[in-house]
Amino acid sequence: MKAIVVTDKAAGTAGMSLVERPDPDVARLASLEGANYGDVVVQVHASGFTWDELEWPSTWIDRLGRDRTPSIPGHELAGVVTALSYGTAGPSVGERVFGLTDWTRDGTLAEYVVVEARNLAPLPGDVDFTTGAGLVMSGLTAWQGLFEHGRLRAGQSVLVHGAAGTVGSMAAQLAREAGAYVIGTGRAGGRQTALDFGAQEFVDLENDSLKDIGGVDLVFDVFGGDIGRQSAGLVRIGGTLVTVAGVPEARPAEGLAVDFVVMPDRAQLSEVVRRVRDGRLRTNIGNIATFDDAVAAFNPPKRARGKTVIRVRP
Repeated sequence: MKAIVVTDKAAGTAGMSLVERPDPDVARLASLEGANYGDVVVQVHASGFTWDELEWPSTWIDRLGRDRTPSIPGHELAGVVTALSYGTAGPSVGERVFGLTDWTRDGTLAEYVVVEARNLAPLPGDVDFTTGAGLVMSGLTAWQGLFEHGRLRAGQSVLVHGAAGTVGSMAAQLAREAGAYVIGTGRAGGRQTALDFGAQEFVDLENDSLKDIGGVDLVFDVFGGDIGRQSAGLVRIGGTLVTVAGVPEARPAEGLAVDFVVMPDRAQLSEVVRRVRDGRLRTNIGNIATFDDAVAAFNPPKRARGKTVIRVRP
């Protein structure tokens, strides 16, 4: 099969190359002897890539901490199940699925990938593979940050940093749909995008002051650093600062601070895709590239706004 591999962390995306790799051993996967129960093989139709994942330790090591280069990056996929390990329940061969793969396994920038069945959700036939792949990381991150860790409720206010970005635009839409008042932030050029994706106000982080916002019930932070420190002071009594940017450097005086790593969740993916089908949620996809052009797509002259999705199959 064709796959994109990385061998040098220091080279970043410039060290990516499209090569031939062995197909997953379907015969061994489907047999009783040596099977990893719960695994399925998925023929990848579309794959997503997170801009900083080559900086993650899990891209370069397996679960036991051993070097696993050359590695296949990418963790978001939409495709079709082609084989099941012995005793696997859930998906069936031929089913359209989408989901998030394990961090320490070879990823989804390949024609086939092995995934735990529990990490996959059915992809309805009226949702295309590109949309499905573009939903996974952003949808799960936004959902878990807002509802699982942030405990967002109708009538509350939420400050969404990076509201024009892939995750932020998803968080803004979900929060607005849940009945919250949404304030988005970002650079001046992202104002209209943030408003189009659900923010009711916008704060230009280059020219405006966060202090002018007043208090909010929830901060959804994707930046960390000085923005995260300032945001801690904006959380009302009993509110929450939720961040995906690492351990917070400052915490609300009378609230909670939660940093988290997104996890696969079949039920949450189903909730997200249901909203897409109902017209309540849109993906923020900035660039769609063919598999042959994928390496160039990850090294553009200018970084594209929105999610980069690779169509592995036409």
